Amino acid sequence: MSETVREPALSQRIELTIGGMTCASCAARVERKLNKLPGVRATVNYATRKALVEHQTAVSVADLVATVEAAGYTAEVPRSAEPAGLASPSETDPVAELRQRLAVCLALTLPVVALAMVPPLQFLQWQWACLTLAAPVAVWGAWPFHRAAWTNLRHGTVTMDTLVSLGVSVAFLWSLYALFVGGAGMPWRHHTFELILRPSALLPDSYLEVAAGVTTFLLAGRYVEARSRHRAGAALRALLELGAKDVAVLRDGREQRVAVEHLAVGEVFVVRPGEKIATDGVVQEGRSAVDASMLTGESVPVEVAPGDTVVGGSVNSGGRLVVRVTRVGSDTHLARIAALVERAQTRKAAVQRLADRISAVFVPGVLGLSVLTLVFWLGAGAPVEGAVTTAAAVLIIACPCALGLATPTALLVGCGRGAQLGILVNGPEALERSHRVDTVVLDKTGTVTTATMSLLAVHPAGGVSEAEVLRLAGAVEHASEHPIGRAIATAAAERAGALAPLADFRAHPGLGAEGTVDGRMVLVGRPALLEQRDISCPEELRRAVAAAEQAGRTAVAVAWDGQARAVLAVADTVRPTSAQAVRELRALGLRPVLLTGDSPAVARAVAAEVGIDEVIAGVLPEDKVRAVEDLRAEGHVVAMVGDGVNDAAALAAADLGLAMGSGTDAAIHASDLTLVRADLRAAVDAIRLARRTFATIRTNLFWAFAYNLAALPLAAAGLLNPMIAGAAMACSSCLVVSNSLRLRRFRSADPVT
Repeated sequence: MSETVREPALSQRIELTIGGMTCASCAARVERKLNKLPGVRATVNYATRKALVEHQTAVSVADLVATVEAAGYTAEVPRSAEPAGLASPSETDPVAELRQRLAVCLALTLPVVALAMVPPLQFLQWQWACLTLAAPVAVWGAWPFHRAAWTNLRHGTVTMDTLVSLGVSVAFLWSLYALFVGGAGMPWRHHTFELILRPSALLPDSYLEVAAGVTTFLLAGRYVEARSRHRAGAALRALLELGAKDVAVLRDGREQRVAVEHLAVGEVFVVRPGEKIATDGVVQEGRSAVDASMLTGESVPVEVAPGDTVVGGSVNSGGRLVVRVTRVGSDTHLARIAALVERAQTRKAAVQRLADRISAVFVPGVLGLSVLTLVFWLGAGAPVEGAVTTAAAVLIIACPCALGLATPTALLVGCGRGAQLGILVNGPEALERSHRVDTVVLDKTGTVTTATMSLLAVHPAGGVSEAEVLRLAGAVEHASEHPIGRAIATAAAERAGALAPLADFRAHPGLGAEGTVDGRMVLVGRPALLEQRDISCPEELRRAVAAAEQAGRTAVAVAWDGQARAVLAVADTVRPTSAQAVRELRALGLRPVLLTGDSPAVARAVAAEVGIDEVIAGVLPEDKVRAVEDLRAEGHVVAMVGDGVNDAAALAAADLGLAMGSGTDAAIHASDLTLVRADLRAAVDAIRLARRTFATIRTNLFWAFAYNLAALPLAAAGLLNPMIAGAAMACSSCLVVSNSLRLRRFRSADPVT
């Protein structure tokens, strides 16, 4: 395995909201300026209008903001209450100003285009009417492009706005020349619109419809793009809106309604049926069903009782609950989800960095191509008007915006949709690796199984009833804190009813427990505990012990009055959906492997139950890492699914780490994807969503590259009217964003979600 060279860790991280960016070249410029600062590593995302900056303490936030402003843009630290770039629905419509400008330009442009395209509509001196209508569009309507181009020019750079501003200005200024000097303004002059230009055959004419049409088309494209970006962030905004605004807190025995931000850890609040749970906590009183579908993707409400944890943003569907606060503010589950999704959307995939590098040199390249086109056609003897118009078409057709939007919009929608389904993507790198995974290593305890022991079988000796065994054994184990003891006590309470009183309880660590029940000394524990007391098991119970151990279960012997009376078989419960999840993983072409520190017999039993053929058992945490690395050394691309501290190193070692959200923070931090649902089918959905998102990114980049490769030669050859070129440019960005929005229709493979 190749050695990875790590850069020194930077001490601080901050997100900035960047204003004034109008294309991918702008984002590349801001990123380049920030990265020139010593001790700064920055990533600027054009789609979300954000910069993720890691910097040393010697560099202040003011320095970062000043650097961005010096580049001609604005920067500010977003409010902590909501992620940058994602305005809440209650705020002013983010596209209102753009929509108004588009509406005015559209009303003025339609008559101009109609008169230019349909000769019978051209009345006497129609050209001057067109000038009256087109001038506000080319000046006021295109002002955002002109302003940005001028700002960039002052800072010695060029962007997409430079191309648009030049193209519109050339068309409009040439039209003024043609009208006032070239004879195009003669009252009798008619004009015929052509989709395909022929520079060598063009006659002097005005191009007011080009100046107005290109401006309106580009404004329409930007409006649709901005609206689509706003829709793309809808999933995350929906998560952020989940939180309750106020809460009924119990203070001095009385309920008080206070704002959620005034809650403190340790306080107790009341949640009535139908209300949102204000923050993360533990149920103190009451029982209810809690709907956490927007957080976990699980549509079935979960029953909660005293001692169970609940998360803020979920809805109390049933009875009244009294909850003690355990987390508030940015520490809550909901806030962590939002932060994780935001971070994933801000970071860049390798394919996006490639697109950014291309966009950075694309605009100067297009300017050079436009000049060459002008020189070529003039040298070929084409009229000045034809050569200028062809050069303008080259300027207008170029579209690095589609390249800049290809990756971030897909990530924005994919990560947001994943969050709705309980799948949190830690970074775009996970998406790039997901499509190459061919082997999935599954931890057993807590992943394939529930990590909750349960009583599976009772084998009483002759003359002893199952009810009596459970009543006596359950009474002893009711006082035990051991998971096996709790499983026996719970099953006894459910099957045998009320448990008998217990006296003289004593625990024997690693062996079992004993106590006096109904005047009898009852032993419950491993067969070795009975052997220490010189209590032998009859043949039928020895067979039961052997059968339980062969099936991978823990055998617990029960004895009283100096005789062995029964054998209980206890085991970790396999999740009811694990077998289905394994089948779905195979359907995706993945090879499942069970990896556990448990005994081989237990591991094989669980593997057989869920349909896994390959088992690696009896391994220590460091051996789990070695097992993953061995699989990688064989040429496999490995995904690891786990939930515990002992899985964290293996999750980090795997090509793709998936942590069950019910697991430890160490496992979650070491993973690439976090599964909020404690259901292995979420791993299937995660891999499917990651593959779908990466496929969308590749499709977007293909069409963005293909568009430019096909369009620029056509424009340079004079085969595209500038107005058609502007429409095509606007459509290319809209096509990329629309393709990304298709990810919002991604559905879980589980029919109930």
